[in-house]
Amino acid sequence: MEQTKKPTGHRKERVGEVVSNKMTKTIVVRVERRFPHPKFKKVITRYKKFYAHDEKSEAKPGDQVRIQESRPLSRLKRWSLVEVVAKNTQAAVAAV
Repeated sequence: MEQTKKPTGHRKERVGEVVSNKMTKTIVVRVERRFPHPKFKKVITRYKKFYAHDEKSEAKPGDQVRIQESRPLSRLKRWSLVEVVAKNTQAAVAAV
């Protein structure tokens, strides 16, 4: 009989901006969430920070990145870097 691999399920993904990369192999990603206020219907913007594992230390502050849910890697890290969506071009200008 053939053993077929079971699907492991769908992992959540978020896209956000890297706020910090000062820790070793860890980035802090700020994810924006926009929704209408339940009562007044005005669009509200809320932000949440996620700690994500960056194995190759490729993400820099200001970059847009995609992160994916993973098993707990430390006390705060429960996300992993999937890809750098867009590099920050103004970081080099600001550093000069």
